[in-house]
Amino acid sequence: MFSQINFFNPWLIGIELNTILLAIVFFAPKKLLTPAGIFHAWILGVLVWGTLGWQGYLIVGFYFIVGSGVTRIGIKEKETLGIAEKRSGARGPENVWGSALTGAICALSTLFVDITLQQLLLLGYVASFATKLSDTTASEVGKAYGKRTFLITTLKPVPRGTEGAVSLEGTLAGIFASIAISILGWQANLINAIGLIWCVIAAFIATNLESVIGATLQSKLNWMTNEVVNIINTSIGAIVAIILALVSKQLLSLG
Repeated sequence: MFSQINFFNPWLIGIELNTILLAIVFFAPKKLLTPAGIFHAWILGVLVWGTLGWQGYLIVGFYFIVGSGVTRIGIKEKETLGIAEKRSGARGPENVWGSALTGAICALSTLFVDITLQQLLLLGYVASFATKLSDTTASEVGKAYGKRTFLITTLKPVPRGTEGAVSLEGTLAGIFASIAISILGWQANLINAIGLIWCVIAAFIATNLESVIGATLQSKLNWMTNEVVNIINTSIGAIVAIILALVSKQLLSLG
């Protein structure tokens, strides 16, 4: 029975790899995830490796490492101002799925569709993480280094950390982050070169729409937590990228 186990099965590799990596995270002195967050990250990691292999895992791993890193930029000052992420940036289950639910759905859905739809879902997968990394980087860099922050709906100056606030420093950092992770997706053959462009554009659109949601709806609706906004944000990024790809394909066919 034991000899018949295929140790190269992607799901088994996902289980083994994530168990080892997240055990290291659990015992590491710097807590990047809560205990519950580690369990949910394990589920996410196994799902991604099982469906998309190392290429998909590379994207989610890059997001987690860079996203955790930028969260700690200027952490002491952010904590003093009361605008730092809770638990000093340690991610819980709500953060894991708020950031990755859209990507996880795209990854899982690739198992049930033809090659054409798979390509669109892979584009949505990369775009969702490009959007979230752009949003996280823009927010954290803006809170740490934003010299002037404006409410996106009125362009009136507001304090750093205000929901819906944007800054030049944060916006540029967010664009750079989306470019970096999109290039990674391209190099891993998840998307093509034009898909890279769609991901960056979609991330920029979705990140700014997220700021609009934060400025207009988030404080008025009790159920619209940061995690819900993150799911909406990443979904917009994935959908916009897919729409851009479909429209461009249609225009090329007409030409």
